[in-house]
Amino acid sequence: MRQKSSKGNKREMAADSKVETIARLAQWRIDNFAYCTYKKSDPFRVGIWNWHLSIEKNRYMYIRLFPELSRASKEQPPIARFVLRVSNTGSNRRFYISPIHERQLRTSDDFVWPVDYTFLGRFIIDVEFLDLKICPMNGGEASSIWPSDGMMQSLAAQSTLRCLSRMLDEGIHADVTINTAEGKLRAHKAILAASSPVFQSMFMHDLKEKESSTIEIEDMSQESCTTLLSYLYGTIRHEDFWKHRLALLGAANKYDIVNLKDSCEESLLEDINSGNVLARLQEAWLYRLNKLKKGCLMYLLDFGKIYDVKDDISNFFMHGDRELMLEMFQEVLAVWKPA
Repeated sequence: MRQKSSKGNKREMAADSKVETIARLAQWRIDNFAYCTYKKSDPFRVGIWNWHLSIEKNRYMYIRLFPELSRASKEQPPIARFVLRVSNTGSNRRFYISPIHERQLRTSDDFVWPVDYTFLGRFIIDVEFLDLKICPMNGGEASSIWPSDGMMQSLAAQSTLRCLSRMLDEGIHADVTINTAEGKLRAHKAILAASSPVFQSMFMHDLKEKESSTIEIEDMSQESCTTLLSYLYGTIRHEDFWKHRLALLGAANKYDIVNLKDSCEESLLEDINSGNVLARLQEAWLYRLNKLKKGCLMYLLDFGKIYDVKDDISNFFMHGDRELMLEMFQEVLAVWKPA
């Protein structure tokens, strides 16, 4: 009879150590802790780690949460954001809820929650993982192992871009022809109209573009126009943008593509030098790019680079816009005004 009782106790202890999990919630049901001072749960899996809960009774009841020692927890210890809840069972149920904790967990010493209450009989410990982050092995910022809204949006955006790329490259249901200086391209009215109010107006009103489903863009090469379309379809490559940014700037201004115009201005501002500053200044004036114009004038006057372009400045003054020359002259007076 004693042997049977011993087996029964072992079964109860085994059941007492099991942690049930669903989604990001783990629950440990403890039948009796009255005659124990320490108890440790069986491992349970949440995320990519196995975890343990343990309880220890002293003046307080101490609850610990820690990952099982493994290669994963050693090389990439989790940064856990979680909340704990302890409750007894029965009609007079009481809850003790921890604050939200966020910390890196390696060992059982990294997190201890003291509960100022001794539970008699059965009680339950819940741990809800709000987030689990992992640091790259080669360093860098920690990132969540679980998809967030932003991540799902990113995945959806990548899928959409792949579809748009196919539509452009394969001409899937293309319904408009673009005549460039060197050849024809096929595109989609909906994409063009959504990107540019000028294109939208072409297709809304009784204009020749609507009737013939043809757009004349003969002031752009076929390669530059292909780059413009790749921007509108979201598939542009950086090197293509850099190569054709002046042509793209003209198209952005002509077709009122504001974001593209801003991107071109920022790009042209990045690599001002003595060899291109006067041309950039003229482009800034032509397309009303105030930030680029200010940058060019600052480069020439505030930084004294006007002396580096003295061989070209006479020709610039002869052929430049008069209003631009007047503004430049006023800037010169402001910079050289005696203190």
